[in-house]
Parts: sequence; structure tokens; C-alpha cells
Amino acid sequence: MEDKKERIVRAAIDVLCSKGLEKTKVSDIVKGAGIAQGTFYLYFPSKLAVMPSIAEIMVHKILDALHQSVNLNASIEVQLRSFIETVFTLHQENREQLALLYAGLASSEYLKEWEAIYAPYYRWVTEMLNTAQSAGHIRDSLNTGRTARLVIGAIESAAEQVFLFDQADEGEIEAQAEEVYAFVAHALGIKVL
Repeated sequence: MEDKKERIVRAAIDVLCSKGLEKTKVSDIVKGAGIAQGTFYLYFPSKLAVMPSIAEIMVHKILDALHQSVNLNASIEVQLRSFIETVFTLHQENREQLALLYAGLASSEYLKEWEAIYAPYYRWVTEMLNTAQSAGHIRDSLNTGRTARLVIGAIESAAEQVFLFDQADEGEIEAQAEEVYAFVAHALGIKVL
């Protein structure tokens, strides 16, 4: 059974996606969660305070998808392509939630929490890069921790562009995915053996 905080966050996602950030009231969220309004305030001081919890859910969703789709025993080229495909698919499937999340975090003081929320995601990509670097498949001069952040940023930005801003057609989506692969592969110095 979901605890009350989880119910609040899930209801917030549903209500915020259907009504939008500006029109949503805390009373709408508590109605969706089936709790008293006072209970909401035990967990969150405002509707915007829910945004970091929504971001955590999205990061868990990303990591779960990456664990399922990226074969860490495959070559770094295959891993990178799977990584890009997974991020693009998640951005397409979760377009509304991501747009809401970015708007909510950008309009609140909670943006500073982003780095902590993304820490598990950064670690996962860092480990992928460490393995490739140890095997001699990417440049040995890379700082894999900093590079992981750049790789995530490049891939997510490319996905956001086609799904959140441009509403691109399938051909443009594929071209964007291929371009970000070429860009990141070149930056990593992937060595095809």
C-alpha cells in the first residue's frame, strides 16, 4: 500500500499534468490523493515543494529503464546507442510530466536540489564510462564523473528539443538521436576495436 506521501506525489503528477502548474491548487492535489488538506502540509509546505519528489520519481524511472535496456556487457557503442534510445523513448512517453517538472523546478527555489536528485543517475553513467575507460575503449584522459554529467546533459537536451520544444516528426527524431550519438561518441573518443 502506498504511503500518504507517495499518494500525494502521484496525485500531484496527475493533477498538475491535467490542469497545469498555475491552475492547480493544493485542494485539487489532496482530493486526488484522497487525504485531508492538513495532511498535505505535513509533507509539503506548498504545491511547488512537491517538485523534487516528482523529479526523484522520474530519475528512478530513468534508471529502471536503463537497467533494463542497456547491456553493460556490450560494447560502449551499443551501450551508448541503447542509452540514447532509452532517454529519447522516456522523453516521448513522459513529455507532459517532464515539461511540468522543468517548469515547476525552474519557478521555485527547489532547482538547487536537482544535483542531489540526479546523483544516482550520474553514478550509473560514471560507472559505465569507468568500465569503458578501463577497457581502453574511450579516452583515458576523461574525468568520468564530470563527463557523465556532460553526456547526460547532451542526450537529455537533444531529447527535450525534439519532444518538448519542436514536436518533431519521426525522421527528425531519428536524425537528432544519431547526431547526439556521433557527438558523444566523438567526445568520448570511442575506439572501435
